[in-house]
Amino acid sequence: RQVRYLHRTAGCNASGGALFVHRDTPENNPDTPFEFTPENQKRIEAIINNYPGGHKSAAVMAVLDLAQRQHGWLPISAMNKVAEVLEMPPMRVYEVATFYTMYNRKPVGKYHIQVCTTTPCMLRDSDSILEAIKKKLGM
Repeated sequence: RQVRYLHRTAGCNASGGALFVHRDTPENNPDTPFEFTPENQKRIEAIINNYPGGHKSAAVMAVLDLAQRQHGWLPISAMNKVAEVLEMPPMRVYEVATFYTMYNRKPVGKYHIQVCTTTPCMLRDSDSILEAIKKKLGM
């Protein structure tokens, strides 16, 4: 049971979706418009200026975070815009966005609860915390 659970955890993000697969939906497809606000464009320039010239791609995590904060979650069109702004291949942006669980690639609710399910957390009984949360929320 735990081996399956570990495998599922390794292959899923916090919202339970597969990390490495994108399926176009009406609200999440490359044709959905996404533009950074003028304020966020200024923030992006400031972020990029923290890195040496020619290394814009080093700002990918910070710019993805900014896109997620602006939109509430991270649609594929936002990832494509990040790739465009940082002048890097979109695949490299997707790799970062799918690797880290802090990026929500699906819309999230008003409250977003995450519980660590890595091996060290599981050894400290994170499963019981997760079960208590599910019970309290009636899930």
